Amino acid sequence: MVKGWTTEEIKDVSGKTVIITGGNSGIGFEAARALAAKGAEVILAVRNMARGEAAAANIIKESPQASVRLMQLDLSDQASIRKFASEFSNQYSSLDILINNAGIMMPPLSKTRDGFEAQFGSNHLGHFALTGLLLDVLKNTPGSRVVTVSSLAAHKASIDFNNLDGSKGYKRYKFYGQSKLANMLFGKELQIRLERNGLQMKSTVCHPGVTHTNLASRNSGRDMNSLFRLISQAVTQPTAMGALPTLYAATEPSLLGGEYIGPDGKKKRKGYPRKDSVIERIYDAETAELLWSLSEELTGVVYNFK
Repeated sequence: MVKGWTTEEIKDVSGKTVIITGGNSGIGFEAARALAAKGAEVILAVRNMARGEAAAANIIKESPQASVRLMQLDLSDQASIRKFASEFSNQYSSLDILINNAGIMMPPLSKTRDGFEAQFGSNHLGHFALTGLLLDVLKNTPGSRVVTVSSLAAHKASIDFNNLDGSKGYKRYKFYGQSKLANMLFGKELQIRLERNGLQMKSTVCHPGVTHTNLASRNSGRDMNSLFRLISQAVTQPTAMGALPTLYAATEPSLLGGEYIGPDGKKKRKGYPRKDSVIERIYDAETAELLWSLSEELTGVVYNFK
């Protein structure tokens, strides 16, 4: 891997169709900005349309020829996910890159519209359902790729299958780590199943290190507290740097699928993107298979790899 990889090295994405969940802010916005500037048609899949409109306007102001579209998506609502997938599939015959980026971090114990613990329900189950519902159009697109954004919080996390709803006790950070571990296991397991079924599309996983974003607004939809913002800016890397692992995972031709991309700096907190072999230690086939089966059961989305 080239040390110091930047957006200047993104290979040609002209004419490609890209969906980015949570593309109106943070890492998602920076990824959208970079891909739109390189010629991709970028669909911002967002919950808050007003924020999405502002983000799209900013991208077009910077790159007047950019193709940016908004579509509403609430990952905490399975009905919204199905509606989004249906509308997209009716309007598009191809999908080159799906970036499962949106997430919430450490809210008080709360539930999604479907009764799931909010972090597991939105961060994992929402993206699991979305990817499965878009699988047909992804399969029909040569060279398509799914990128799932995990977190350093996943590295020491575990999944408590006996307390996924938090009814037996809830700790915000533990449940955040659980949801991001689920993201990692899902992305890796998806690649394994794609290969098992002889499909050419790829699934990669990434994490942004410690990056300044609005994730810590804790699902309020508001900007983070000003004091917290100042502290965050002092200890984190800029959002544009945090987006590089996502962009590398989404566009680098040499990736075979199943890789985990993160920053190359000290303790993996900051830096330029590189492959991180820690996924091979963290991935557990039995846990991943159980998570997959449970996710299909909870969402009602069964993957068709044929």
